[in-house]
Amino acid sequence: MTNQEIVAKLWNLCNVLRDDGITYHQYVTELTYILFLKMAKETGSEGSIPEGYRWDKLIKPKGVDLKRFYKELLNHLGEECTGRVREIYAGAASNIEEPKNLEKIITSIDSLDWYSAKDEGLGNLYEGLLEKNANEKKSGAGQYFTPRVLIDVMTELIAPQAGELCNDPACGTFGFMIAADRYVKVHTDELHSLSLEQQEFQIKKAFSGCELVHETHRLALMNAMLHDIEGDILLADTLSNHGKVMKNFDVVLTNPPFGTKKGGERATRDDFTYPTSNKQLNFLQHIYRSLKANGKARAAVVLPDNVLFADGDGASIRKDLMDKCNLHTILRLPTGIFYAQGVKTNVLFFTRGNTEKDNTKEVWLYDLRTNMPSFGKTNPLKPEHFESFVTAYTAVDRSKVQDERWNVFSRQQIEDKNNSLDLGLIRDDSVLDYDDLQDPVESGEEVVAQLEEAVDLIMSVVKELKSLGGND
Repeated sequence: MTNQEIVAKLWNLCNVLRDDGITYHQYVTELTYILFLKMAKETGSEGSIPEGYRWDKLIKPKGVDLKRFYKELLNHLGEECTGRVREIYAGAASNIEEPKNLEKIITSIDSLDWYSAKDEGLGNLYEGLLEKNANEKKSGAGQYFTPRVLIDVMTELIAPQAGELCNDPACGTFGFMIAADRYVKVHTDELHSLSLEQQEFQIKKAFSGCELVHETHRLALMNAMLHDIEGDILLADTLSNHGKVMKNFDVVLTNPPFGTKKGGERATRDDFTYPTSNKQLNFLQHIYRSLKANGKARAAVVLPDNVLFADGDGASIRKDLMDKCNLHTILRLPTGIFYAQGVKTNVLFFTRGNTEKDNTKEVWLYDLRTNMPSFGKTNPLKPEHFESFVTAYTAVDRSKVQDERWNVFSRQQIEDKNNSLDLGLIRDDSVLDYDDLQDPVESGEEVVAQLEEAVDLIMSVVKELKSLGGND
């Protein structure tokens, strides 16, 4: 049985809980509580779980006794344990009311082909479950799940290295850091070429994140654990003063949440030069300020169009970004790839400079939006859609790339447009070219002339009729 088949079986168990009014997101959280115990048993890592609350104890009770024990288990693991176990179960509470439904889920999970699951990787299985949840529109999870193909392209181009500190300040289920870890392992012979000290760094410190939503934070912890990542994942608001500790990173990969602060209040961070109610502009400030100022620290971040053209503080933040960093590339993404249809987004790629001024000399923009097919569940984004962009991005001499979607603007050109970066979109074939139409003034004059001719014709007909029929 493949992981994909196991994910399908796990997902279908959600139907068992419909009568309990369990949402898809609650179901994934509930699965996390139970899967953690089963996976700990399968991987021989139950040492951090008290013996009385391990998987073998959970599968014995039935009916009301099971429900009572399950509640006791959640409370104990969330309050009495330490480390990742306590983090995952902190504040845990079950939404399952019917004991038979709980029993059905536990026995179904116990009967799955875990030998095959381990062979493919339990981390991959769990990621598949999270992706399934994100693709289900009713779950609402798509708001924190970035398409895997986009994560992989961004990670490939940023190319995190062993020994570097990587961070996602809005980590969701930790997808970017999982991809960064995978990239490093693939490019360093699965870490076997590293010393024991370097291997420990990769496991315990290399990958970190921050997530505001408690339930999503729980999923991130589980995802990290299943991929042997033990770096800090804070449960906090990056845009509050808690975010100040997140700094001196070599790599940042992220897709911050869209929108404004509730009620339009100012950001609570007191160290931002340009405080604003726009979350994305505040995240952008945090990101480029969190990079090491060594000329090598780099970031790729997904941001909506308004970040490119917002006036006032927006223009000041873009100027500050281009002063402190080399904003070398912007990828204008197609619409339909995120949970909200019509949302227009971009990926900004930049490197923090050694100095605080004039690090951006020019910005290259690739238009992957105009004249592109409509993407969505029935037509998902695929790696081949990014091939031309990757070719242009990695070219030794970008000016020699022959691609109409690939354009460059100097810093002076950008400054002349009030530091707007809403640039680089090519001609849209679906829009009429009004230059080919008649001049509106000339068109109006022609209409008047035609009306005058019509009036003259009517008057001549009336006169002719009168001559034939008398005065009537």
